[in-house]
Amino acid sequence: MSDRVIHLAYGGADERAMPAHSASIFADRPHVRATIAEDAAAAGLRIATAGALAGLSGAGEAVLGDIVLLDVPSVDAFGMAELARLDVRVAQSGASLIVCTTISALDAVFGCLDQSNAQILVEPTRAERTLAIGRALLRDGAKSVHDLSEEDRITLLRLSQQVDDMARKLERLSGPIGHEDDDPSGFRVESPALAFRHASDMGDRLVRASRPSLPDPRLVRRIIRQRQLRARFFDSELFSDPAWDMLLDLTAARAEHLRVSVTSLCIASSVPPTRALRWISQMTDMGLLQRLNDETDRRRAFIALTDKAADAMAKYFAEMGNSAVSLV
Repeated sequence: MSDRVIHLAYGGADERAMPAHSASIFADRPHVRATIAEDAAAAGLRIATAGALAGLSGAGEAVLGDIVLLDVPSVDAFGMAELARLDVRVAQSGASLIVCTTISALDAVFGCLDQSNAQILVEPTRAERTLAIGRALLRDGAKSVHDLSEEDRITLLRLSQQVDDMARKLERLSGPIGHEDDDPSGFRVESPALAFRHASDMGDRLVRASRPSLPDPRLVRRIIRQRQLRARFFDSELFSDPAWDMLLDLTAARAEHLRVSVTSLCIASSVPPTRALRWISQMTDMGLLQRLNDETDRRRAFIALTDKAADAMAKYFAEMGNSAVSLV
């Protein structure tokens, strides 16, 4: 990774001044494991453990580093069980967990991680991995993050987003750097609202207590289509905050009594999935979104509006009345 990208990630801090944290790295692909180790070392981390994902079983007795980095491009039932156990152990130890995965494995990986507040990166560039390491290092000063107001935390999220964008542009200018799939275009789908809803999810129905009436989901879907239309004429970065698109998609899904997978919600956000996951985490902390585990399969989880957010959306559309269709 270029010195300019590392400078962006850490604000130009002198590496010698950074605390001597340790890292454990688990990745089956040797070149990915070597790249992650290189970036971790560049961030001032001491590599305590580096091995294949099969080594997770042995890690149950070994001392984990302060930051645990995984590369999980795919996962089977055994791997999901190991990942869930590691998630609990990381949460108990106070370490930070960073998991790099693919869009096809995202739902399975997300379903395994509900204890450690892990950072999940989807097909990340080296810049995104380095930024995640930087955020994990900053977590040691947790007071500086968790004691902030919601407004300040949103500001930090947007600043992180801007640094992420700058790092991506620098990588494109200098050519692909360590991205296994080398897709500089980010993550875009023509019709995100339903593209990645699993067929089995479409039949799911949620039983809810009586609350303020939600808007007609056909109206919400129409608004979503209108908002997507902007991308034909304007740079998508002009509308880079995905919070409203997520709220709209989840509002329509709730009115339709459908459950939404994390993959589906990332697509509905119309931003790269790693960025969408950071917003999902922030909006969950704000009490707008909630994680719902599948009662029939504990390895699956869904994202839904909280009652607080659903009530606010219902009241918002009621206030807008017939003029709501003109929203973009």
